[in-house]
This record gives sequence, C-alpha cells and structure tokens, in this order.
Amino acid sequence: MKSLLKFIQIRRSVKQHATIFSLVVVIMLFGLFMEAYMHNFNLVYITLFFVFAFAFSAGHFGMNNIIHLQVTFAKQGRIFANKESQLRINIHNTSKTDAWAIVLHGKENAKIEIPRVKLESKITVLLPCTIHQRGNFTYTGCFLESKYPLSTARLTRPIKETYSGLAYPEPKGISLHSFISQQETHLGEEKEFDGLSSYDGTQKLSHLHWASVAKGEMAVKRFTKETKIKNLNFIYDTLKGDKEIRLSQLTLWVLECEKQKLNFEIVLPKRILRSHKESIDAILETLAHY
Repeated sequence: MKSLLKFIQIRRSVKQHATIFSLVVVIMLFGLFMEAYMHNFNLVYITLFFVFAFAFSAGHFGMNNIIHLQVTFAKQGRIFANKESQLRINIHNTSKTDAWAIVLHGKENAKIEIPRVKLESKITVLLPCTIHQRGNFTYTGCFLESKYPLSTARLTRPIKETYSGLAYPEPKGISLHSFISQQETHLGEEKEFDGLSSYDGTQKLSHLHWASVAKGEMAVKRFTKETKIKNLNFIYDTLKGDKEIRLSQLTLWVLECEKQKLNFEIVLPKRILRSHKESIDAILETLAHY
C-alpha cells in the first residue's frame, strides 16, 4: 500500500512540475517579447534568445530521457478474444540517470503512464490490449513518448520488438451449472437440497423456488447431485450456433471445469479431448486453432 501511494505521489509530482515549467516558460516569452517590442532593449533581446535556447534544449534532455530504455515483452498469461487483457512488458533503464514521465503507447489508443524508471533498473508494466479474433496474433506498433522536462517538445521512440501470441476463443454462453441442469434427467435422481441459484431461463420450472418468486426474485432450487459430477461430456455437434459460438461455449465450460476441478471430455467431429490426458492449456490451444 505504501509503495502504491508513493507511486501516485511521484506521478503527480512529475506532472505538476512539468505543467509549472511550461507555464513559466510561456509567461517569460510573452513578457520579454512585449518588453523588447515596446522599449527596443538589446539586453532584453539577448535574454529572449537565452530563453528560447533554454526552451529548445528540452529536446536534448528529452531524447536522453528515453534513448537508454530497452523494452521487451515478458511471458504472458492467457489471452481470450474480445476480452480486455494486459500485456506484460519489461522496461530496462541502462542509463546512469533516472528516466522521468514516460508514456508507453500501444494499439487502439492503449497507453500507460510511467512516472519514473530508476537508473540501471528494470520494471514490468501492464499494457491494456484487446485481441478481436481467436488464433495466432502479432502485437506491434508500440512506442515510447516523453515530454520531459518542460513539455515544450514531444519526443517518441518506436519499439521494434513485437509479440507473437495465441488468443483463445472468447468464453461465452450458458453456464456449466445451467448445462448440468438441462442434462439432469441423465445424471441420476436428485439428492439433498443444496441451496438456491438465480434463474436464467434454462432450468426446469418444477425447480422454481416460489417463495422467492413471491418476493420478486426468480430463484431455483439446487441439488447436490447437480454439482458433484465426476465426468462431463461436451459434444460439439449438439451445440447450437455457428462455429465461433460453439467454440466460445466450450471454452467457457473448460474454464469452469478447471475452476471446479471437474473432469470432462470434448467430442469434436474428428477428435476427442480428455482433461485427464491433456492439460487445460493444450485443450484451449486446440479450440483456438480449430
């Protein structure tokens, strides 16, 4: 918590100093110009020259502020299509001085502000990104921006390195619990009452909890046999919708089974995926490339 507060304070301090410096420079330029124009003082012209020189020198400092930064992509977590993810990016400052007020830009106006990168140190930042299609993708077009120290010059530095990754299908569809409820006639008889869950339109009307309905809340009764399933079978050809909708549904169930530690198998037209023989990541990769 203390580190986060310190980070916010440094960020605000850098922004405030940059704004103040810019304002002072503008006021000085305007005041000196009016003085030189009205009184034709050589000393004022000389002073005005030094002010301009000082303002333009910010370009040199700004260039040194970003030229020694090395940017690389780190190992990423799972990325799903049409879901906002975060790319882990390492920034290494090889300079003998700190780098200040850096902005890392990505695609679709994604950016992250970095108040400070200490000298000869490395930090990891998370850049928001959204991949719109499943399968292999390449992330390019990142660049660094710096307006340090006076905000009179905007300097950018393109990042040549790219990231090649895999986007899994978007997890979307009916929940695993709803799927099990639809299949309950094939799973044996109901056992003990195990609480209530929200009604989503897929459960049997006979399971409605009428006391909740009377209070304006649609809830259904849940039974222990609905949640303690040893093995689940998902058949691709029995699902509704086009290919993308079916793969999204299967991805959602795979993730829910992983969370609940349930064994399952997916029956594709020419292949069967079994959770006890293949890892979850391997199954998701197969769905991403299907």
